[in-house]
Amino acid sequence: MLKNKNYILVLIISGGISINSLYSQALARPNAWKKYKREVIIQVGGSGFLGDLGGRDQIGKDNSPVDLEIAATRPAVSAAFRYKLNKNINWYSSFNYLHLKGDDKLTQEQYRNNRNLNFKSNIFEISTRIEFGISSIKRPGVYSLKKSLVRTSKTRAYELIGFVGVGAFYFNPKGLDPSTGKYVALYPLHTEGQGLEGGPKQYKKISISIPVGVALHVILNKYWSVGLEFCYRKTFTDYIDDVSTTYYDNASLANAYGATSALMADPSKGDIPGATSHNADGSGAQRGDKNKDSYASLQVTVGRFFPPKRGRTKLRSKF
Repeated sequence: MLKNKNYILVLIISGGISINSLYSQALARPNAWKKYKREVIIQVGGSGFLGDLGGRDQIGKDNSPVDLEIAATRPAVSAAFRYKLNKNINWYSSFNYLHLKGDDKLTQEQYRNNRNLNFKSNIFEISTRIEFGISSIKRPGVYSLKKSLVRTSKTRAYELIGFVGVGAFYFNPKGLDPSTGKYVALYPLHTEGQGLEGGPKQYKKISISIPVGVALHVILNKYWSVGLEFCYRKTFTDYIDDVSTTYYDNASLANAYGATSALMADPSKGDIPGATSHNADGSGAQRGDKNKDSYASLQVTVGRFFPPKRGRTKLRSKF
């Protein structure tokens, strides 16, 4: 009786090994990627701003991730759809919500800290991109009857993906009013003299972004995947933080747009020894720079595949 039980156990284990081997071989087949053509994805993580405000305790480095202020990290959530065009090329479209924040109080670099500007903005972005992937299959390990009945590894499909695309996004910067402790919309305050003589044109709250990045995509089985994605966006606006070039005459702002406009345009702490301005009233001094803003996100991804439905097959008698 004991011999019969052992024989049955060996058959079950052997059958399991055979099934797993077949599954792994199926993943490795040339057309296996077609099972994963359609995927719906949810992403959750954090976002960071790279522009004129905030940054690390050093002179700002335009568009460089080394200037990201970790304390200003805010949520990022995305919903996306991926479609495999072939084994190594995907088309990917997404809707993204990011919350961006920058605050000069977070940096100890004296000029930016003294400037004392801040902002926050919700970003609503739609984007599409082309992905280029390198995939590999990790085959299952073998059961060891002498040591244990546990496999030494699991079947997994890995994709390392690089991507580039284009997007459009909406932003609406708000700043913390030091007189009330509440956030106010900065766009209607014209803080750099937009619309006044010698001032710039009013900026638009919709702009274009160029997303580039890398992602690790792990296929767990025929239905589910997980991953990690870093996405950097280069934009074509310098006003995500409502800061671009120079200070406008504060008295003129107050006359045209009110006291709040003048306060939010220049809430600086005072003069720094050795710092100079172009005009005695402070107008013309540097408020920001002309380099366009950018932002980035790091997100964990969970995907759900929708395998193609198999056609019904008729059972044929073997006799």
